[in-house]
Amino acid sequence: MSTAGYIALTFEFQKEGRRWVACCKELGTSTFGRSIPEAERKLEEAVSLHLNTLKDVGEMCRYFKEHSITYHHVRPAADFRICAPIRRRETFYRPHIHPLPQSVH
Repeated sequence: MSTAGYIALTFEFQKEGRRWVACCKELGTSTFGRSIPEAERKLEEAVSLHLNTLKDVGEMCRYFKEHSITYHHVRPAADFRICAPIRRRETFYRPHIHPLPQSVH
């Protein structure tokens, strides 16, 4: 499957008891895991499912526009800045570049 474009997303990880809660700030998709790597892997899967559903119902372009998600034809640098407030000590933010298999525009 070839990649037609990319979107840059912000992943947030918060320690909640013995688990890490992971959330994609732009999509509102979230999940949890026992470790940050596990939570991140599960979040990547949830983001893919969310985006596939948007594509299947023909709402991806509208959703991106309403939520200020920029579609990139070329893979953006993975070191883009994240502007998110740090709510507490056990909160971490990580940039995520997500490939899109089909153009949305």
